[in-house]
Amino acid sequence: MSKMVLGVLASGRGSNLQAILDAIDAGRLSAKIGVVISDNPDANVIKRSIEWDVPVVCIERKQYESKEAWETAIADELNVHQAELVVLAGFMRILSPYFVNRLSGRVMNIHPSLLPAFPGRNAQEQAVNHAVKVSGCTVHFIDEGMDSGPIILQEAVPLEEGDTPETLAERILHVEHVLYPRAIGLYCEGRLKVEGRRVTILEKGEGTHEN
Repeated sequence: MSKMVLGVLASGRGSNLQAILDAIDAGRLSAKIGVVISDNPDANVIKRSIEWDVPVVCIERKQYESKEAWETAIADELNVHQAELVVLAGFMRILSPYFVNRLSGRVMNIHPSLLPAFPGRNAQEQAVNHAVKVSGCTVHFIDEGMDSGPIILQEAVPLEEGDTPETLAERILHVEHVLYPRAIGLYCEGRLKVEGRRVTILEKGEGTHEN
């Protein structure tokens, strides 16, 4: 069976993209990256994509008169490359309901907290400031809210004495690099069943489009 095509949206250094590429290269993830789209022409993720011979396109917000026109350009580019699942990997723009609804159920994100705790930006700083004992990361489908979509996978990361937002972020990132490819793999195998807010992980072999 053909491998599922991923479209990756990223704005920064591309460490989660690298984790996905490594998982594909090692045979842990049966997928291929059809295109990487960045809104930032200076993003390191563009360099990573070129090094791995992955098609990469920069679509800057300032090039378009409206947010909807910009998002239409992104969605059209994803369609050109036949992306079946859209993966947000450090994409620093909030996507509108228009985009979410156009690609309903096919956009995945990873967030550096145990949602619904600490949504939005600076989640690690929020965790440190609240002096919680445990934080972590969450892979979820996006919906029209802020980090409020159906949760796929979560993993906890304890806060340690003396943690700063930076040290916590680094430890969470190591977990993200394992969790995100795992969640993408479950989708590729058709093992994610979404009913309202609940995501059920089906047993292997139950999937609707297993590779």
